[in-house]
This record gives sequence, C-alpha cells and structure tokens, in this order.
Amino acid sequence: MIAKLTGVIDSMAEQSVIVDVNGVGYLVYASGRTLSRIGTRGTNVSLLIETIVREDAFVLYGFADASEKEWFQILCTVQGVGAKVALAILSAVTPEQLPMVIAAQDKAALRRADGVGDKLAVRIVTELKDKAGKMALGAAATSQAAAAGKPGKGGKAPLVELPKSVSNDAVSALINLGYGRAEAFGAVATVMRDRGDDAPLSDVIRESLKELSA
Repeated sequence: MIAKLTGVIDSMAEQSVIVDVNGVGYLVYASGRTLSRIGTRGTNVSLLIETIVREDAFVLYGFADASEKEWFQILCTVQGVGAKVALAILSAVTPEQLPMVIAAQDKAALRRADGVGDKLAVRIVTELKDKAGKMALGAAATSQAAAAGKPGKGGKAPLVELPKSVSNDAVSALINLGYGRAEAFGAVATVMRDRGDDAPLSDVIRESLKELSA
C-alpha cells in the first residue's frame, strides 16, 4: 500500500492533483483544504496517502497533515459516509473544528458539505460524539474524566461536554446573538473550564463574548 507520496505537482483539478514522482504521475484525490495548501504546478509536495483498493479501482486520497488523514478514516466509519463525502466534509469543516462541531451536535455545519443531508448529519454527530473526546485532534474529553478532575494540558481541566443548565443557557444566548453553535460551544467550554460549574450565567456569557472577540 502507498502511505506517502513526495514529488512535484504536475497538474491540479477541482478535487484532485497529479503528483509526478520520478516521472510517474499519481492521481490523488484531496479535500479543498489540502489542495489550497500544497501550492501550484511545479511545486514540490509531500502528501500522506490513504490507499483504498476496490474491485474495479485503486484509489489514492491525499492529506497535507496527519490530523486530516485521521479524520478521513474516522468519518469513513460512519454508515453512509464514503471517501467522497468524507473529503467534502473536510473541505467544509477543518479537522481542528470537527471535534467541537461533533460535541456541539452542530448539524448545520456538517450540512455545508456536499452530499450531507439532515439524516446523515444526525448519524455523524450521533455515532462520533462519544469518540470525539478520545481523539488526539480534539480538545474535548469525556465527562467522566472531568468529574475525576483529571487535568489537561497546562494543568487545566480539559474541555468537556456541557451538561449544566448554565452552560446550555450561555450557548443558547450566544447563538441568539448570531454566533454559530460550534463556536459558541467552544467559547463557553473554555470559560467553564477556567471558572468552574458555579460561575454565574452573566459572567459566563460576558467572558464567552470576550473569547469570541479575541
């Protein structure tokens, strides 16, 4: 199996790139995010590769970094999400945003991807929500770890799901102010991590707004 390609960009299309490796051109499908990062024709490029072998095809999917490749593999575990849809999701939502999008059950963000409708968006957030806290890409952690007081990086408790009514009310308030569900969830999670569950709602909203404007 091919795991990595290093060569020169021969040509690019909307959803793919041909990488010339010592005179051999490899057709590699990639997300819009990766294609926008790797340069133009004649640029040296190195891509991580996910090789998918089918009865009628040998297909290569390329990624600019390991986090995107990991998310591609994870998304493909969801029924109804094939390689094409996984790339569409990664074109619409970055790997850094996906853990929070999933934890916040932000189906609208997922529906921005081509091929993702209401039912598939629900399936994705439902099947991957529990996994999000365990992913190295995510800032989330399981609620059990938070209850045990396990610290995250920098000695702080990791971001967690927000079961408390104050947190939910704060997220709702930010959404009503025009912020997206995922970014509101992320800001409130950061404030709750630092302030604790006893923080007044007004303080949580005020400090979350500061997070969002930073």
